[in-house]
Amino acid sequence: MRRTAARAGAGPVVDAPVPEQVAAPEQTFAPAPAAAPAPAPAPVAQPLRTEFPFELPRGYVDDAGTVHRDGVMRLATARDELIPLRDVRVQENPAYLSVVLLGRVITRLGTLAMVHDGIVENMFASDLAFLQDFYRQVNAEGHTRASVECPHCSEPFEVELGGSRLGES
Repeated sequence: MRRTAARAGAGPVVDAPVPEQVAAPEQTFAPAPAAAPAPAPAPVAQPLRTEFPFELPRGYVDDAGTVHRDGVMRLATARDELIPLRDVRVQENPAYLSVVLLGRVITRLGTLAMVHDGIVENMFASDLAFLQDFYRQVNAEGHTRASVECPHCSEPFEVELGGSRLGES
């Protein structure tokens, strides 16, 4: 019960009944569910590598006699492989395809201001062969190599399964 305060001029303090409070139904709580395991962190995406440095075995010798060996080749696009097919030199001699194609994808060679098919066609044959192989490696990402085992000694090694000419991988 509750008492009420006396008011000025009012009669004696009377105990006023207080309504009974109904007890709330007893609530039971289930234990909190175990925290779900944190999802595995997403793999960090590696940025696509589009340029690859190389060093020519012999080097390109320019008109001034300077040897240029260090260079950069970028990944080829479909356009890089299609445009040379319209070139008259390639139509007359399909072997010229690699020269035109390499002239498009080599972005730097030594201190040369620009690399083009005229530079590539004046390279030593060993450097051209090196660049053709490098082009296949860069653009095939190793998908043309297979691990095999020697049937005689069981020694493992890799073989190249790719095409023999640029643009035909």
